[in-house]
Amino acid sequence: MSNDESKLKLPENAYRELEPGETYTAVIPEERGVLEVTLRSVAIGFGMAVLFSAAAAYIALKLGQGIESAIPISILAIGASALMARKSTLLENVNILTIGATSGILVGGSVFTMPAIFVLGLQDRSSFFQIFIVPFLGAILGVLMLIPFRRYFVAEMHGKLPFPEGTAITEILMTGERGGQQAKVLVSAMGLGFLFDKMALSFGAWRDVFTTSLVGSLDGLTHKVKAVFAINTSAAVLGLGYIIGVRYASIICAGSFLGYFVLIPLVAWFGNFVPGPITEGLAPISEMTAEDIFSNYVRFIGIGGIFMAGIISIVKMSPVMVQALGKALAEIRKLASGGLERSAHRTDSDIPMGLVAVMMAVVAVAIWIYFRFSVLAGIPGATKLATLSLLLTLLITFLFAAVSAWAVAMISVTPISGMTLTTLIVAAVILAKLGLSGPDGMLATLLIGGVVCTALSMTGSLVTEFKVSYWLGATPRRIQWSNIIGAAISSVTVTAMIMLFAKVYGYTMSAQHPNPMPAPQANAMAAVIQSVMSTAEAPWLLYGVGAAIALIVEMLGVSALAFALGMYLPIELNTPILFGALVAEYVRRKSPTDEARKARNNRGTLIASGLIAGGALAGVSDGVLRMIADWRGIEVWNLGMTGTWGNWLGLIMFFALAVFVVWDASRAKAEEGAGPEISM
Repeated sequence: MSNDESKLKLPENAYRELEPGETYTAVIPEERGVLEVTLRSVAIGFGMAVLFSAAAAYIALKLGQGIESAIPISILAIGASALMARKSTLLENVNILTIGATSGILVGGSVFTMPAIFVLGLQDRSSFFQIFIVPFLGAILGVLMLIPFRRYFVAEMHGKLPFPEGTAITEILMTGERGGQQAKVLVSAMGLGFLFDKMALSFGAWRDVFTTSLVGSLDGLTHKVKAVFAINTSAAVLGLGYIIGVRYASIICAGSFLGYFVLIPLVAWFGNFVPGPITEGLAPISEMTAEDIFSNYVRFIGIGGIFMAGIISIVKMSPVMVQALGKALAEIRKLASGGLERSAHRTDSDIPMGLVAVMMAVVAVAIWIYFRFSVLAGIPGATKLATLSLLLTLLITFLFAAVSAWAVAMISVTPISGMTLTTLIVAAVILAKLGLSGPDGMLATLLIGGVVCTALSMTGSLVTEFKVSYWLGATPRRIQWSNIIGAAISSVTVTAMIMLFAKVYGYTMSAQHPNPMPAPQANAMAAVIQSVMSTAEAPWLLYGVGAAIALIVEMLGVSALAFALGMYLPIELNTPILFGALVAEYVRRKSPTDEARKARNNRGTLIASGLIAGGALAGVSDGVLRMIADWRGIEVWNLGMTGTWGNWLGLIMFFALAVFVVWDASRAKAEEGAGPEISM
């Protein structure tokens, strides 16, 4: 590494809002020629995509949740570079991340929906191609949908959105370049985060979620009032909260508190006066726990809020959309008359809008052909149904794309399952009304949901990559093409894993598969489709209540999306984010001088990034450990501290970790304040 490269650092204004007339200059300047897309970066990226697609697919099918792939891939890219004769450039590592991270994107979009084909017994009507094409087309659609909004999210909103995951990735990649004291801080925090979360996840040293439902003195609140407080004790979530800041964390927690301490107790109280079940297939409300009421009732209010937040986002960003549309039409005219015009600046160069419009049209035609001649072949009125299915897919993706990007930019979590659930319900109701029911209707609904789910997963993850490229100076156009190419590799791998597990384990219990893969998300999607297709009913009232709440909150000047996310996500994920944000606020306020505040804040950001990275690695390793144990028939050693003692111990350990973060951040020296400072 040259002496010049060893001095690479983020500008001082990387994480704060820009002053009037101020501009941001990326780490790798505009005019600098640096290796970016090389044979090395493409080969390593493809390898990462295959490896993490397979691992993430297994873990999602087994545990019902995806794994973070972007952060581990960033770390592995730096590690691989150190083993080579020539050290990879910063932008080569960005390209490795871009291609490899499509694994997590595709798994989130495909594994949560496509196994439902086997759950519903529709495999005879499907094929490898039919499953593969869903995430592939969805991923391309997601890339194209987000391109017009790239400048808005990364440049116009610079410093206004925290991008916690993007911050962690950027700090990891920059530390790999800089080395020195900052590398020691990051690596130490990463090791601590890994060990902390590993002890709870894999070895049961304490509960990874503290809950008042295990506190005997609060039984009245738990069982009568149905008011339960919970907090995830993960190091990774504490780190997320530290970076997110008090503003968004407070709004998200406010949504959670409304759901858990107002709506759930209200539903429980009214439910006591209803002797039987009010929803077919569910137990009476009086017999439900707080978690049951949240999952079956309050969560749908959150989904309605998210939907309304999407509409509000569309209205707010309408000037951006009009500008993008005008540019696209102008470039289409240029394309017809002799060629495309690219941006004069490499770091602001997208796939030309005219080409984006053409590609969008090609993808739309491909989706229509897929629906018409593969999914709906031989069905009366197939042409009309295929056209309607395409319009539904494009409309819902358009509405939710901005929501997904906003959510990730705020808290690095996107409500994919909730938005997909909404898509499935809307599609199932409309198709059922048009007479498409039974196996054909369920398959069509499921595949529409699969395309939308993957597209939204792509927009949520891609916005982080756009921000990382903005900070570091990568070329956006290359990021976009790398995602499209990586999507093809990951789609093949994920589809192969879904079909392999269907054959080896199955997804429903039978004589041939006595111990099937749980595939909880896919089973939930299948249940929703069956229910709506047979009754054509959906919880519209709950959706409407959520939409009304979101609108009222927005009128009060509060972010409707952040509030709705709080109502939708379990409380244990939101409370530690607020706690982490309060820790960061304490570190800043207790600093004696401005120089000390800046230095402590920067060191704290490095520590938080390390905790996020370590927690992500712990989650990946836990999934891999369980996969190996399941494959080899080995029982993993576990302390089993999941009862009352483990509950309190988890909370104590979480507080101890927070105290350590405060102490370690307070050790920052003045020179550590030379870099960027996060603006909360």
